[in-house]
Amino acid sequence: MRSQSPGLTWSQIQEAHARIADKINLTPVLTSSTLDAASGARLYFECENFQKGGAFKARGACNAVFCLTDAEAARGVATHSSGNHAAALARAARLRGIAAHIVMPENTPQSKRAAVERYGAAITYCAPTLAAREQGAAAVIAATGATLVHPYDDLNVMAGQGTTGAELLTQVADLDLVLCPVGGGGLIAGVAVAARALKPGIRVVGVEPTGADDAARSFRAGKLFPSLKPDTVAEGLRGALGEKPFAEIRRYVDDIVTVPDTAIVAAMRRLWEVMKIVVEPSGAVSYAAIDAGRLDVQGKRVGVVLSGGNLDLEQLPWARGATPARG
Repeated sequence: MRSQSPGLTWSQIQEAHARIADKINLTPVLTSSTLDAASGARLYFECENFQKGGAFKARGACNAVFCLTDAEAARGVATHSSGNHAAALARAARLRGIAAHIVMPENTPQSKRAAVERYGAAITYCAPTLAAREQGAAAVIAATGATLVHPYDDLNVMAGQGTTGAELLTQVADLDLVLCPVGGGGLIAGVAVAARALKPGIRVVGVEPTGADDAARSFRAGKLFPSLKPDTVAEGLRGALGEKPFAEIRRYVDDIVTVPDTAIVAAMRRLWEVMKIVVEPSGAVSYAAIDAGRLDVQGKRVGVVLSGGNLDLEQLPWARGATPARG
């Protein structure tokens, strides 16, 4: 199944990188001899938790906002988001000097609400369902005339996210495998296009929570399945897989594996304890596939995308009685 619109291209990602290079961080690729020894592989962590706004979403939002014509920009931008894209779009809008209207689920962590507020966006809260988010965004757009910047089902957003993969493969050129979180699919779609352009033989594998496995089900079936009541600690991965990202996933992604919440929490805690870096559950899901033994990475050079580090420090999953699991 292909999108009605043209797919994402490597040239679009290159153009996006030139457009946003001065508006984002070149995030570091970190290593850990301890985690290498535990996995039997060489692991290279692309740390988007150090990105502007604390997540990779800064890339796609900036590219989409700065692709707008002056007339479009004058009407402002709008989106629905559980947090990271909301903050990223609010920041990008402020950089361009335009209004941003954000629809957020009422259960969004306080840290992510505060980030959006700091950037000066107007927030509307809604019920924590995709339908409520979409309806809320439609209402805001009807009232304001703002341009929708979708969190993931948008080629300009996907191109911006693809700069993550471009930077990873530029810093570590000889990778065998890249692991990437999957929620709406914009990140993995962009990363996969970039990775295959820079190293055609590389494998790209997505990782998503067992409780929000619509991408894995869609990938296996070869057709897009809806997200059915996603239930996972990784709230950033509860969104439904988008049509445009799914088209690129089918072309360029080799597999999608799932991991339970206990493995995600264990991986998140392991990264905190060993690497001394703050990673949110959605960001830790890629490493969880290794830590829980869901993939054979023995002897391989593996890029691991840590997609973000935004979470409420008063609500850490292991502080709520969650029992970290190994495997």
